[in-house]
Formats: sequence, C-alpha cells, structure tokens
Amino acid sequence: MQIRSVSLLCALALAGCAGAPAPIGGSPEIHVVNADALPPPTRGDIATANVPYLVGPFDKLTIDVFGIKELSMLKVQTDASGRISFPLIGQVDAAGRTPAEIAAAIATRLKTQYVRDPQVTVNLEETVSQLITVSGQVTEPGTYPVVGRMTLMRAVAIAKGTTEFAKMNDVVVFRTVGARQMVALYNLGAIQRGAYVDPQVYANDVVIVGESEARRIFKDVLQSAPLLTAPLIAYLNHN
Repeated sequence: MQIRSVSLLCALALAGCAGAPAPIGGSPEIHVVNADALPPPTRGDIATANVPYLVGPFDKLTIDVFGIKELSMLKVQTDASGRISFPLIGQVDAAGRTPAEIAAAIATRLKTQYVRDPQVTVNLEETVSQLITVSGQVTEPGTYPVVGRMTLMRAVAIAKGTTEFAKMNDVVVFRTVGARQMVALYNLGAIQRGAYVDPQVYANDVVIVGESEARRIFKDVLQSAPLLTAPLIAYLNHN
C-alpha cells in the first residue's frame, strides 16, 4: 500500500493545536484536528459485497433435504467451535465454509449411507459471526466473531491478551468508513488507567498490537509530541 498523504485527527488537541488545524512534524501534509474516536463504519462498509459469506460460531442455519420430510427445513445453530449436529450423520464442521460448501458436505455424507441422491440446501438464517482480526503481540492472533458490542480491550482479551513484552502503547486499528480507509493509534495502558474511553470496534476492523509497520504513519506526530495521552486518528489516501 503506497500512502500518498495522511490527515491526522487527535482526540484531545495537542499543545498549540487549538483552533485551526496546524502542520505537525514539519510536514505540510499532516494536520491535527479535533476528534475523539474513529467514526463507526456504515452498513455498506460492514457488508462484504461480492465476497462469499463464511459461516462462523453461533450462526443460525436452515437446512433442507428435498423430498425427505424428517429432514425438511431444519433450523440448526453452530456451536462455539463452528460445528452443527445433523440427523443421521452427526456432527458437521461448518466454520469457515460457505452455506453451499456445507450443503455439499452434508449431501456427501448422506449419500454414502442413507440417501441415493440427496438435494441439500443450506441458507443463512441469522448471523452473529461478523468478524474482527486481531494480530501482532497477542497470545492467540486470529479472526474472531463480533458478538454484540465489542471494545478494543475486549478484542485483545478474546485473543487471550497481550504477550509478555508487548508494546502496549502501540496498538493500531484499521477501519473502512464510507469506503475510505482510516487508521487509529491507541495506547492500551492509557485506556487501562482511564486516560480515555475504551473505543468500540466493529466487524471487519483489523487490530494490530505492537511491532506495527503502520505506526510509521504517525512518526512525525510522535516525534513532535511523544507524550500523547489521547488516540491518534488518520485518513489514508493511497493509490
């Protein structure tokens, strides 16, 4: 990703930044303005148009085997591991599969022992597995479902917390807002001390803890004001 320019927004105005935005760190392309958090994504940002939906934990599905009354329009829910239990064939791994792939897996197992030519349809009934990615210096990096309201601290906790020598002051969150990419720099230690509110995170956010190349985006601001007590928010303009 080639970054052409960065417009920074600071949650609490830095010394000397009150009023009109002013250049920071000698770069005319970096300006600090007032803002207290990344704005939430729009529905269009969260929706993954043209991307196949992958079933995850606690999703609800409707499964129909055409012509078999006992297996008609069954409503099932994946468990915490993303598995479902289906009559005759038992457990089926659904996590990370599209509904069509799950249908094919069920049909294959039914055909092996019970039904000559099963016609299986799987539809997504309800989803609670909108996903967030947590990586970097956390114990278990990965992709996790966003269930209900989730904050940055909770997202890190779901990834089993930070590693022993994680850089708590170097937590970067990427988000798309109105089809425009944004990035924020947070300090987990400051949040724990109550310096500012634990920010909410959303589906499709990417959280990177420590050792982040993205931190270089904020280099000029951090050199000019190394004792920031508020998050930094940036718009990324790139080709």
